[in-house]
Amino acid sequence: MPRSRLAWAYLLGVVLIWVLGEWVAERTVYTLLLAYTPPLLWLLPAPLVLAWCLWRRRRLGPVVLAALLAAGGAGLFHWNFQRGGELRVLTYNVRSGTQTTPERLARLIGEADADLVLLQEANFARPAFHAQLVSLLPGYSVTRAAEVTTLSRLPLQDVQRYDLPLNRREVLLTRVSWQGEPLNVVNAHLGTVMLSSLLSGDLERVRHTRNARAAQVGVLLDLAARAQGPLLLGGDLNTPPRGRVYRQLRAAYGPDAHDRAGRGPGWTFPSLKLRIDHQMSRELRAVRTRVLPDAGSDHLPLLVEYR
Repeated sequence: MPRSRLAWAYLLGVVLIWVLGEWVAERTVYTLLLAYTPPLLWLLPAPLVLAWCLWRRRRLGPVVLAALLAAGGAGLFHWNFQRGGELRVLTYNVRSGTQTTPERLARLIGEADADLVLLQEANFARPAFHAQLVSLLPGYSVTRAAEVTTLSRLPLQDVQRYDLPLNRREVLLTRVSWQGEPLNVVNAHLGTVMLSSLLSGDLERVRHTRNARAAQVGVLLDLAARAQGPLLLGGDLNTPPRGRVYRQLRAAYGPDAHDRAGRGPGWTFPSLKLRIDHQMSRELRAVRTRVLPDAGSDHLPLLVEYR
């Protein structure tokens, strides 16, 4: 059976997209686009290329391999052994509460049985939302910084707030006591790189938002470098699980919880099939990671159990 140039081109294309998106990524605008494009798109050509190979009686090896690589890159084969943990941490971008109610959000937190809850976009659109939510969650201490909020059932030791450059957001560093030792918890919401501006040809805006987020990542890296003892980062990082920024954060804060203890693609931004909400930890081991069902936001809640 003769070779298929189309199948080989598809295979090489998948490999090239992966290499550029993973290792060049944020260095240029166009490789940034490759890194942040929903990886499920890599699979779209597979049925057409496969059909063409069958029709022309070409070898199927390259297209099958390309499809497997694309599916793997999209996280479809991701699987880990899971077990129950002793510390439960919930991360959730609540979109200012515009699609939910205090009762529904409190019910989610209660059913998750979370010891720590890291909320982003918690600058609720309705003035009474925050007070109503807190009243429904007795036993939690509440700390806030701009639009991020951390709720804790663990004893609170210290709270610090840090400005994120080039926007109005702040990073919230909360030190709690867990198993008799201090645990540093970083709640962050990084800015979005406005790749949609490419459609209008506004490369300058893309570069500006990319550079702004790089400066914000620098704040997180500095916090990690100065922190002593167990450290946990959680939040809407607006970063897919690939590229230079993701590797920098993982090197500073420790393994990604979904990589260590998740199953499946773990999409936390379902409309674009992206995983951009993360938890990373140092001196903690994730043993079970789950993306919970829709609870009234454009993001999905991420629940991680640690030992």
